[in-house]
Amino acid sequence: KRGMTSTQYQDIEKVESNARTYARRFNITVAKAEGVWVWDTEGNKYLDALGNAGTLAFGHNNPTLNKAAIEFFSSGLPYQALDLTTTSKHAFVQTLFSLLPAAMRDNARIQMCNAAGTDAAEAAIKLCKTATGRGDIMCFSGGYHGQTQGALAMMGNTHAKDIKNLTPGVHFLPYPYPYRCPMGLGEDGTKVILNYLENLLDDPESGILKPAAIILEPIQGEGGVIPAPIEFLQGLRRITLERDIPLIFDEIQCGFCRSGKVFAFEYADVVPDVLLLSKALGGGQPLACVIYDKKLDTWAPGAHTGTFRGNQLAMHLGKVSMDMMVNDKICEHVIEVGAHLVDGLKKLQAETSCIGDIRGKGLMIGIELVDFTAKPNHLGSLPADGDLALAVQRGCFKRKMIIERGGRHGATMRFLSALNITKEEIDMCLAIFSESLKEAEAAKKAAQ
Repeated sequence: KRGMTSTQYQDIEKVESNARTYARRFNITVAKAEGVWVWDTEGNKYLDALGNAGTLAFGHNNPTLNKAAIEFFSSGLPYQALDLTTTSKHAFVQTLFSLLPAAMRDNARIQMCNAAGTDAAEAAIKLCKTATGRGDIMCFSGGYHGQTQGALAMMGNTHAKDIKNLTPGVHFLPYPYPYRCPMGLGEDGTKVILNYLENLLDDPESGILKPAAIILEPIQGEGGVIPAPIEFLQGLRRITLERDIPLIFDEIQCGFCRSGKVFAFEYADVVPDVLLLSKALGGGQPLACVIYDKKLDTWAPGAHTGTFRGNQLAMHLGKVSMDMMVNDKICEHVIEVGAHLVDGLKKLQAETSCIGDIRGKGLMIGIELVDFTAKPNHLGSLPADGDLALAVQRGCFKRKMIIERGGRHGATMRFLSALNITKEEIDMCLAIFSESLKEAEAAKKAAQ
């Protein structure tokens, strides 16, 4: 088997787009996967703390989901059905609606989308512009909603969106980020941001028209795993309700028990007008949808379509996956093992100098690495150190763990494992991460 990985990897590398990402950092050829483990063609076994960017709620090749897939293929159901009603679609929608808070479920409508979260974002913006007759959108620095034209225009990362003539009329607001508060106030910045937004919307000289919608992630993912404070989500809901502005929550990554709640917005005891779902929605298969208040349902038949919006396998597995989340009490498990992970990370933080912030909820955890040789700012925060994070990522991969980075300068290590990961597997992740972090920190100190 020796050499097979490099040969196959190189074959694909020769023909694949320059836009590829993960394959640049993890140069293996995957042969099989099970649970939180991945094997390459040379027999190397890797811990997977990436989980297909948070898609695989129950890890790779979960036996229950595999059995359900085999049952589907033997059922005679069509693979695809556009927006036709099928028995699997009916069961899927009924189960999904049962997970919604009652205040949202009673007035909900659903639009199935093509097989990516970015299409859900595009559909939601189209929906709100149609319903309100307005054209501008407000979003947040650090936000990520996909890579198509409209979604890209709403992205915070300025490097990724260096494309001409993106969707116009998009305005950015500061997002609460206590460790690097955009208002320079730390935890107190939340109130200031809400006051700023309220004034902006009411000021006839603000220069910004009343928007068709405001969109945000209750926990920013690509932006660095930054949870919106409960006070912020509640304040934002009040402000938008008072001004009749649709509020969109993008839970494509943080939804489906990832945060320790079925939906992360439930921590704030509010409901949005529009909810974006994908990733774990399809039980490991590609699927996306928009759930929204029926008062917005003013668009015409055919206003948003897509060839693969009727992915029946994804609906079948999505229903089974949602049942497992409830029956196996996955939220409780996520809170328990997530706390175990954070406890281990805090111990590591006390032993080292380069962990500036540990944040997140449940099993959506970010560890921001900082330049410990620099001077802190007035909040006590050190500069982000993307180079150190890259060294840690490479150290983890050398020790057979796959983990991704994100946030400002790529300095935040992001933990997005399967939700059914065990404490013992968490301990393995912590051991590898600890060794890699200490090695990278020592190398930086030696280079001074």
